[in-house]
Amino acid sequence: MSTKNELANLYKEGLVVRREVLGGEYVDGSIAKANDFTMAFQHITTEMCWGYAWTRPGLSRKTRSMLNLAMLTALNRSAEIKLHVKGALTNGVTVEEIKEVLLHATVYCGIPAGLDAFKAANQVLEEQGAYDKAPAKKAAKKAATKKVAAVKKAPAKKAAAKAPAKKAAK
Repeated sequence: MSTKNELANLYKEGLVVRREVLGGEYVDGSIAKANDFTMAFQHITTEMCWGYAWTRPGLSRKTRSMLNLAMLTALNRSAEIKLHVKGALTNGVTVEEIKEVLLHATVYCGIPAGLDAFKAANQVLEEQGAYDKAPAKKAAKKAATKKVAAVKKAPAKKAAAKAPAKKAAK
C-alpha cells in the first residue's frame, strides 16, 4: 500500500472516530471553515491524531480521553480542555473521574494550570448539564436536618437527665 493510500485510510478512519468523540457538527464545521492553508492541519489532525493514535487497540477511548485532559492541563490549553471534556463525557468518563484527573494533573502541573483546567471543565459540565446541583443541595439539607435533630435531642436528653435527679431528691 502506498503512503498516499495509507494516509487516505487514516483520514477516513480518523474522521469516523473524530465525529463520534467530538460530534459531527463540530468536526464538519472545522473542516468546512478550513482554507487552503489550514486544511493541511485538518488532515494531520484527522490522520495522525484520530486515525492513528485514537484507533490503536491498546487503550479504551475513555482512557484516551482522561489522558488528553491531563496533558491539556499540563499544556494549559483551556479551549482544547473544553472540547475534550465534551468528548470525555461522550466516551463515558464521569464527572467524578474528570475531577480526579484534573486534581492529579494540578499536583504535577501547578495550581495555575489546574485552576484554568477546572474553570474550563466546569463551564462545559454546567453547559452540558453533566451534574445536577440538586444532589449537592439535598446533601446540604440532609446535613442541616441532622444538625437540627441533634440540637433538638440535646435538650431532651438534659430534661431526661434532670427527671431522675428530681425523683432521687424526693
